[in-house]
Amino acid sequence: MKSFRVGRLFGIPIELDLTFLLVLPLFAYVIGAQVGQWVGILNDYLGAGLSAGVLTSTPTIAYGLGTVAALGLFVGVVLHELGHSLVARRYGVEIASIRLWIFGGIAQLAELPEDWKKELYIALAGPAVSIVLGVIAYAAFLVVGGIGGTAGVALSFLLGYLALMNLALAAFNLLPGFPMDGGRVLRALLARDRPYARATQIAARVGQGFAILLGLFGLFGGGGLFLVAIAFFIYIGASSEAQQTMMRAAFEGVTVRNVMTPAEAVDTVNRETTVAELVQRMFTERHTGYPVIENGQVAGLVTLADAQSVPEIERDAYRVEDVMSTDLHTVGPDADAMDAIKRMQENGVGRLVVMDDEAFVGLLSRSDLMTALEIIRSSGSLSAGNDGIGAGRRSDPSESSDLDPRFDD
Repeated sequence: MKSFRVGRLFGIPIELDLTFLLVLPLFAYVIGAQVGQWVGILNDYLGAGLSAGVLTSTPTIAYGLGTVAALGLFVGVVLHELGHSLVARRYGVEIASIRLWIFGGIAQLAELPEDWKKELYIALAGPAVSIVLGVIAYAAFLVVGGIGGTAGVALSFLLGYLALMNLALAAFNLLPGFPMDGGRVLRALLARDRPYARATQIAARVGQGFAILLGLFGLFGGGGLFLVAIAFFIYIGASSEAQQTMMRAAFEGVTVRNVMTPAEAVDTVNRETTVAELVQRMFTERHTGYPVIENGQVAGLVTLADAQSVPEIERDAYRVEDVMSTDLHTVGPDADAMDAIKRMQENGVGRLVVMDDEAFVGLLSRSDLMTALEIIRSSGSLSAGNDGIGAGRRSDPSESSDLDPRFDD
């Protein structure tokens, strides 16, 4: 979803997702409504000796405390993610941003290093920050414990609450729910004596098992639907990261030239073709995307979605040049296949035009990558002499792919 940049810490952008703007008031309300219960917890576990009546005497005090506590909690989440980010940056990993969303925070790292020690340190940095914050909040709680009056009781409540929640945040994140921090710690330890891809597979399976248990607890153990939602995203995240890692391993050393459909094998259309003729050709050839060629150069790309934008009754009057896209996403033939995949993901497209300087040399689609991946999985490698695994067949950007659920035309 759309996010808003609200500032920087150590040069790292801090962004708020729209979902965060929805969940923050909810957290403030829930904490405010449960101030009395939290007073009991703090008295039981921290010996706070707080009076619930003072803090719940008016809705203004209760919900004011809830708002400040919610803000303090998310500040802790930002600092948790900042811990990951600063250690990652020390190892040369690019940090795009830290984003707050409905389930907490995400440090958006370009790519985690495959050195198990580096990943271990990065994974542990976040929980370590949360533990330090919890200890600091608890120490401050002890210092202000003797302050009387409503303000003193409220401050003790806030410090005690943040002490417990930061420690709970560290503990929860260290559970083996890959790709949570604990799951990454598990993968790092597994990768000491295993290939990185194999370690990822094992950690992902453990993470999926953990997600199932968490979801069942949310449904039947009183954890609530919020835990079920967290479990769902953990499960999906584990599957996605395992898939990405396996792809990186499979495509290591593979270039775009190895997997693209060469220009001479790509089906093309003329810009003067009517949309009606284009749709009929798509139906006949079962092919839903074509480069548009003019004077040997790619002038655009046209897809079924472009054709469908024209009402059926008007398709004889429109030509391909009227509906084609001229915003071309290109890649060089010697680029890494994984770089091409990332470019597809970042731009939300299902194919790239392969250009060698100004010359059109091929088209790379999801189906090309899927075919190459299947060959690598079955044979262990691509043929060294194969300059175009897609040669001799159509490269259709609309074909389904198991490469990544984010691939989309």
